[in-house]
Amino acid sequence: MMVLEFVHPAILVLAAALLVAVLPRRIGHAVGVLATATVVVLAWTMSTGTYLDVTLFGQFDAVLYNVDDFSRLMALIFGFIGAVAVLYSYASDADSTQTAYALTYVGTSLGAVYAGDWLTMIFFWELMAVFSTLLVWHYGGVAVRAGFRYAVLHGIGGSLLLAAIVWHYAEVGAVAFEAHPGIASGVPAALAALGIGVNVGFVGLHAWLPDTYPRPHIAASVFLCVYTTKTGVYGMFRAFPEGHLWIAYMGGAMAVFGAFTALLQSDMRRLLSYHIQSQVGYMVAGVGLGGAAIGYGGPDTYYDALATAGAFGHVFNHILYKALLFMTVGVIIYRTGKENLDDIGGLGVRMPLTAITFTIAALSIAGFPGFNGFVSKGMIIGAAHKKHLDALWYLLLLGGVGTFLSFIKLGYFAFIEGSYDGAVKDANTGQSVALVSVAGLCVLFGLVPNLLFDLLPFQGEYEYTTFTVSHIGEGVALAAAGLVGFAILRGPLHHVGRVPDIDALYNRVFFYGGRVLVVGVTELYAAVDRAAVGLVRTCYWAGSNPVQATQRTTAWLPESVRPVENPEIEPPSRLSLRAGIGTSVLILAGVLTVVLFVLI
Repeated sequence: MMVLEFVHPAILVLAAALLVAVLPRRIGHAVGVLATATVVVLAWTMSTGTYLDVTLFGQFDAVLYNVDDFSRLMALIFGFIGAVAVLYSYASDADSTQTAYALTYVGTSLGAVYAGDWLTMIFFWELMAVFSTLLVWHYGGVAVRAGFRYAVLHGIGGSLLLAAIVWHYAEVGAVAFEAHPGIASGVPAALAALGIGVNVGFVGLHAWLPDTYPRPHIAASVFLCVYTTKTGVYGMFRAFPEGHLWIAYMGGAMAVFGAFTALLQSDMRRLLSYHIQSQVGYMVAGVGLGGAAIGYGGPDTYYDALATAGAFGHVFNHILYKALLFMTVGVIIYRTGKENLDDIGGLGVRMPLTAITFTIAALSIAGFPGFNGFVSKGMIIGAAHKKHLDALWYLLLLGGVGTFLSFIKLGYFAFIEGSYDGAVKDANTGQSVALVSVAGLCVLFGLVPNLLFDLLPFQGEYEYTTFTVSHIGEGVALAAAGLVGFAILRGPLHHVGRVPDIDALYNRVFFYGGRVLVVGVTELYAAVDRAAVGLVRTCYWAGSNPVQATQRTTAWLPESVRPVENPEIEPPSRLSLRAGIGTSVLILAGVLTVVLFVLI
């Protein structure tokens, strides 16, 4: 075990990615499953406090590998779902190159969550953006342009976070997390919030998510739905361990906006993508509600610990049920070739395993009693209520109603109403193993919440009873509201088209603005080029014809200062005076020298 303490999980997965790219497909995917499963073992067995520190450039004390309660939890779920996603990729006909890109994405995400300082985190943060972009691009077609937009937005977000880190270092004098509680306040904190806000999908910074995740291969979407946004939540906690009320309310806005915008979607993966934003909103709200989290010098309060633990519990649970949702929808697309709810229907009878596991995932994300989302979502909502933040509490409840509505819609139109005309089969063996294993955990953590509590940070610092009458009643009431709402809105929801988002505006602004900029710069260059060429030609002519040049120049002078012509002298047009090549070069050089002197 002492040897394993020096094996960074990120290096292990990145090495596996290289092997997957060159080995035969079956063996390569087996190596990928083994590597990601080993990450789970390492996360479970490594002692808290294990770290690997180095000095970068002789100045920065960097911690490349830091094991604490937060990084351990993230690595556990990242490793497990990575193994399941590799298996699903193999069963869904993903090629080895795509899976290799996916594993580099997993490895860099692990590097970010195991980082113990800001420099290491931003290094892996940016690599994570690079490899996730390659994962999208690999599919080709419509995924390419979406990948470009994805890359641009994450480049902007990463640059903002890097600027925050530089400013933080200028103020604090260190980059290690333990040197200062979070990012320095003021401008660094604002820059960090915006930069990380791109990754987590702040309202207004979120459009890359539903634009990108429905585009690539179905197996790529399973990886994408897990790592970027949840690494963002982890980064948000590291930046704001003492929480912030503004962040909490942004989380509430994300929960409502994402849920009700999802309700208007007919593209299945686009609907699920908006619900990533919605569910991450609960996590962001939990981080914001965390007050002064324990261990960072602030007030050690019961509800602060509850909110922060709830946020990370929801990260854990969300990764399970959201990956399961993308896998079940992926099976539908794999078997039918259809992405839109209008093109399918009545699949429940012919795809029973997919329908059952989808239902488990839907009840989990909606927070119905007995499923894992009920546990962690309840912790966050309960903390908001106990802190008497009623507006935030209502936002989080409203987001729950929207979630029930959305997944009743998706399940009803995919599995119950209508009839798909084509031949269709249920999930194959590999897909079935992936679906059942994750669905089982969604039920297990929902029925035995203490298993989840044992994994969360701040053990012993709070007490939370999951199955109370009021909490169960709240979950059932949200479900009832969703059912009633769907019964009223079923007709319009079935026929709603694609609803434009904010990217419909800024894509056009950037496209036409960029076009104007390119054309403007090109035309300006052409004008300068024409002027320069004209000046050279004029100077050359003047050097070859000095008398005519002088005559033309003096023609512009007032008559009072114009030279008097002598009639006895032959007119210039009949003079044979012409300069030789040497004289012309000398005069041209002199004129150009004068011109350059005037310009400078």
